[in-house]
Amino acid sequence: MNDSEERKTRISAAQWGVIVLVVALTAGAVMYRLLKHERLGNSSAMFLGIPAVLAILLALTPKAKSVTGAILKGIALFLLIIAPLLGEGYLCILMASPLFFGVGALVGVLIDGSRQRRGTTLSCVALLLVPLCMEGVVPKWTFDRAQSVQANRMVNAPSALVEESLARSPRIDTPIPLPFRAGFPRPLLAYGDGLGVGAMRTIHFAGAEGDPPGDLVMRVAERRPGYARFEAVSDGSKLTQWLQWRSSEVEWRPVGKGQTQVTWRIHFDRQLDPAWYFTPWERVVVSEAARWLIEANATPMEAR
Repeated sequence: MNDSEERKTRISAAQWGVIVLVVALTAGAVMYRLLKHERLGNSSAMFLGIPAVLAILLALTPKAKSVTGAILKGIALFLLIIAPLLGEGYLCILMASPLFFGVGALVGVLIDGSRQRRGTTLSCVALLLVPLCMEGVVPKWTFDRAQSVQANRMVNAPSALVEESLARSPRIDTPIPLPFRAGFPRPLLAYGDGLGVGAMRTIHFAGAEGDPPGDLVMRVAERRPGYARFEAVSDGSKLTQWLQWRSSEVEWRPVGKGQTQVTWRIHFDRQLDPAWYFTPWERVVVSEAARWLIEANATPMEAR
């Protein structure tokens, strides 16, 4: 083969590499739109399926020195292209990016380290990943979504003042925790008062990803000395994309002179799959929400 023929071969390989990249990015974008249209945007098909499809297609890049490198570069390009189109939805991409790169690296390492033909290895990888992508799509393969977290804090105020504070709406001017500043809908307004059974609370949240603002409405469902339980009546906020708020409990008891121990417990349903990845994320975020509620709703102004 002369130099001219070798140059044509190299150019052909480069062109095929571009074609594979375009096909992979297009397939990822189409799959993303289809999953959103079918309301499977929170499932493992979104967060494991898309990176798996991207990785398998990118692994077909001809004559790549490192399949792993080619896959990771392609996934990075896909994320950079799609993130600006999602508005506030970049938060989901940010949260899921370790999954995308992890799946890509797994596929690449298996192929780079395999002595079998690439097609055989890809078939085995696909068979391995398909069941993992079904969580949230097939009910029987979906893990329990119910979660509970709590926060505790010693408030430097008598329990009577803590109870008076709890009887009012949360003060939304209280600085929100760092995780909520990353793109979660922010509370704009809160109203409702009282701790008697049936008393209502409403928190009005900003919209996100082009969706309008929405309200989380709670009611006091149980009340006894030093205890109140709020249950969700409705939730029209964008928060339902990540979790479904079920109820929250607050307990307060005097500890020492002029101090009160406050415990805030939140019960919610995880909405994102896979469970092994998103459960820790959501528990951390909701724990921060419980701490914020103690500060915003159970701490009298004079105790701040």
